[in-house]
Amino acid sequence: MTLLVISPDYASHLFPLATLATAWRDARERVVVASGPATADIVASFGFERVNLQLGRGSNPGVIRAEDQPTGEDDALRGFFDATRIGMIETLSFQAQARSADLLWNPVETARAVQRIVREVDPQQIIVDHLAFSARLGLVSGRHRHADVVLGHPSALPVAGEVYGFPPRWPTAFHPDRRQMEELRTLCETVRDSFTEQWNAALAQLDPRAEPSTDAFAETGDLLFLNYPAELHDGSRTALLPPHAFIGSAVREEAPDAEVQTWLAESQTPVVYVSFGSFLSVRGDVLARVAEALRGLEVRAAIATGSSDPAELGEIPRDWLVRGFLPQVTLLGHSALAVSHGGNNSVTESMTAGVPMLLLPFSTDQFAGAAAVEDAGFGIALDPNTVTADELADAAGRLLALAEAGRDALDRLGTSLTGYPGARRAFDALALSTAGERLQP
Repeated sequence: MTLLVISPDYASHLFPLATLATAWRDARERVVVASGPATADIVASFGFERVNLQLGRGSNPGVIRAEDQPTGEDDALRGFFDATRIGMIETLSFQAQARSADLLWNPVETARAVQRIVREVDPQQIIVDHLAFSARLGLVSGRHRHADVVLGHPSALPVAGEVYGFPPRWPTAFHPDRRQMEELRTLCETVRDSFTEQWNAALAQLDPRAEPSTDAFAETGDLLFLNYPAELHDGSRTALLPPHAFIGSAVREEAPDAEVQTWLAESQTPVVYVSFGSFLSVRGDVLARVAEALRGLEVRAAIATGSSDPAELGEIPRDWLVRGFLPQVTLLGHSALAVSHGGNNSVTESMTAGVPMLLLPFSTDQFAGAAAVEDAGFGIALDPNTVTADELADAAGRLLALAEAGRDALDRLGTSLTGYPGARRAFDALALSTAGERLQP
């Protein structure tokens, strides 16, 4: 049997998708990944075959920098980064306005490229990133059965009156202005309608018999995978989802890192892992405030600076570990606290390791995800643009105390996620779907 995995040319997307595919590799099935050239080494590291497929202008093999992107994409990235410095509404508005260029890139040409790859690879099963809309157009119009994977919080798939790009929930520390919220929702509705028109125009060109969509952002494949634990999702919202499977988390294996292993063995002082992911590591000003807060606590910090200059952090204690990139999964396995932007990989990997979270969300589904973590009692969310170092230190101290006191619910969730890994859940769910058995909501 052959599995085809379709991924954008971004490490943060490919890593969880490739991790899911390891269940097929371990079952000695053939795995082919269709992605761009920037992530070719990642595909090779998993031992998969690769075919070339470009799904957008930009790419990111690990840490993204605007100056490394093609003309147009570089300015878009700078605009996004600038918006995050102003506030949440401005960031979400910027993302909404950029959505068509980001998510529906060369739809007809890309869709036909996907159909050509399907003919050549001849897969029996297909997994595609939910945000790869142009690729999914090719699968839909070619009538190829497939599962699409939501790699963010489940609210990235709107249901029951929700509008893509408009957070259905906010963490308690965020207090958006009502008028600005109304304007943002109106903007998101306008973008949704325009995006759906573009989807339908491309779909009609590819398959004139196809039924047009009423909301392209709500379209899914034959099966929906949610890279998120069902335990943290509102049951009433779960009931509104199309045929789906919560796969918990897709935690990748990492190569041994001698420097990190030595550092971990040097002390029993609690470790705090800090990372803002491949995009938002550009916010060195916020990383600096986190570092200032942690310097006053009895902890050792492991900080992944990404695209920020480590000099922005100020004085670095001698027993801290600061590098551009760090093995996140390895360090979370030894951490008492994780500080992050609330991206899906960071959150699900922290939950799998049973680590409480201090979240500083900046954009998209990070707000709803942070609210869910708060509701579960697994973390605290604060506004990255307004929070002070003292407030960060207080929140970190409370979460470290939680870790010391024991966290039965978080420990149980971590045990569940490690006992039945996401890759195995995806393999089993797709096998049932392929056999024609209906998955229970």
